[in-house]
Amino acid sequence: MPKMTEQELAKALVASGLLSPQQVQTAAQMRRPGHGLAQIIVDKGWVNQIDILQVDPEALSGPTGTNPQAGAQIVDAIKRPEPQRELGVQTSLDAVLDTNANMPTHHVGIGQENTSLDSSAVRILGEAARDRDDDDGTMGVIVAYCNEMLRFAVESRASDMHLEPRETHLRPRYRIDGELQSLGQDVPRELQAPILSRYKLLANLDITETRMPQDGRFRAIIGGRQFDFRVSTLPSIYGEKMVMRLLDRTSLVTDLTRLGFAGETRDLFEEMLHRSYGMILVTGPTGSGKTTTLYAALAATRDETKNIVTVEDPVEYEMPGITQTSINTDIGLTFATQLRAILRQDPDVILVGEIRDAETSDMAIRAALTGHLVLSTLHTNSAVAAVTRFQDMDVPSFLIASSLSGVLAQRLVRLLCRHCKREMPTDSPDYDLNIARLKLAPGTTLYEGGGCEECNNTGYRGRLAVIELLNVNREIRQAIMDKADATTLQRLAVKSGMKTLWQDAIEKVQRGLTTGDEVARVLLGTDEVEIETNIEA
Repeated sequence: MPKMTEQELAKALVASGLLSPQQVQTAAQMRRPGHGLAQIIVDKGWVNQIDILQVDPEALSGPTGTNPQAGAQIVDAIKRPEPQRELGVQTSLDAVLDTNANMPTHHVGIGQENTSLDSSAVRILGEAARDRDDDDGTMGVIVAYCNEMLRFAVESRASDMHLEPRETHLRPRYRIDGELQSLGQDVPRELQAPILSRYKLLANLDITETRMPQDGRFRAIIGGRQFDFRVSTLPSIYGEKMVMRLLDRTSLVTDLTRLGFAGETRDLFEEMLHRSYGMILVTGPTGSGKTTTLYAALAATRDETKNIVTVEDPVEYEMPGITQTSINTDIGLTFATQLRAILRQDPDVILVGEIRDAETSDMAIRAALTGHLVLSTLHTNSAVAAVTRFQDMDVPSFLIASSLSGVLAQRLVRLLCRHCKREMPTDSPDYDLNIARLKLAPGTTLYEGGGCEECNNTGYRGRLAVIELLNVNREIRQAIMDKADATTLQRLAVKSGMKTLWQDAIEKVQRGLTTGDEVARVLLGTDEVEIETNIEA
């Protein structure tokens, strides 16, 4: 067939959902002699060689193109069945799934067709595995099903996808709004190895290595949106378990109000972010939304007059207008060494992804003392515990007191689904339990989720943060220099007007944003509640 014109190629890629009209315009502006549209969009990572070759086999040929034979080798590697596990083909699966087998190992394009992961798809997939007539055809079926799992995860708003090997099957589970849910059908065990191999190939992992953990990543365009998938494998007694973290590069929320900030807490946090120097910490356990809050903080400080630089592990979201860097421990590029280099770059605002050791804490504190606004995270249960964590790292108390502007502690609670939210009957046992648990006045209106299709019958859809913000004022600063313990610091902070995590959570229950059950699940038994109980006693 004759070679397409660049205009015809662009239209075909847009029609297939692999490229957006905006990307076509950007690529057109980047054209230069010897570097046409096809090469530009491949170099940018928007589509891949195989996608291009499927649309136009001649598009990447010629002196300035890439080698089509290399792309065919990628296809062969993806189609190659697992060693000693031959699979058959079930062509009728085409009626259920989108069988696009030609995917590269580093970048995936997945269209917008609405297919399903229901029991009929799994049944036909199992039949394909038992038919041993056509290896290549069956691997196409596996690829199509793997694509559907990715699309299903995206459409379900999952943050993670778990593929868990069991004795007789492979179980997919999806973490949605912080909770793991078994939404998809179990997959026959004989499909475990080819499914995991498919994802390992995409993430450039060794498909022959099943005894050691591996980590990798790949990028996919699903429904016209770009996602990063971080892949981790872990050997278990029934084979490798795989977990994929989904990062939507287009859905970052940078509005503090939408994240859960309100009233005086929001105003104080924004005021801290506009100071010219000092350190602001965001604390909480893994999965509490610290990174999202830091990006929102960067968005609030960003303007053309400031040089903002980050050091992250790794860069999760790209933000225009700032310089983002990542660490690489394999070559000795740690948070501390990268921070040392950043300080020579005339920065105004510095984001340090995490303070993990004494060297990094010392560098970050000294940066905050020398005219830089420093944002970072610590893994502590409460705001005041950040002070004691620094003391445990042997940071002198006078340096902590002098550098620290504020500490934000947060947790994520699930939002009540707005489609099925309803008032909780006052005569129900759940109502009495929540009134007692939250120490609310009898008769207070509480809400619950009824469960509907929009929330997968959970009653919840989405999450927001509950927050406490420690303002390091003169009294707190003096207490830090006197090496006061966490309980004393908490008393002083509350006396100075700090709204605790517990208080903020109760307010959000009263506003009908979440439930007492959810607050208890997230907060009960944590250090900050115990400290608060001591204060009230």
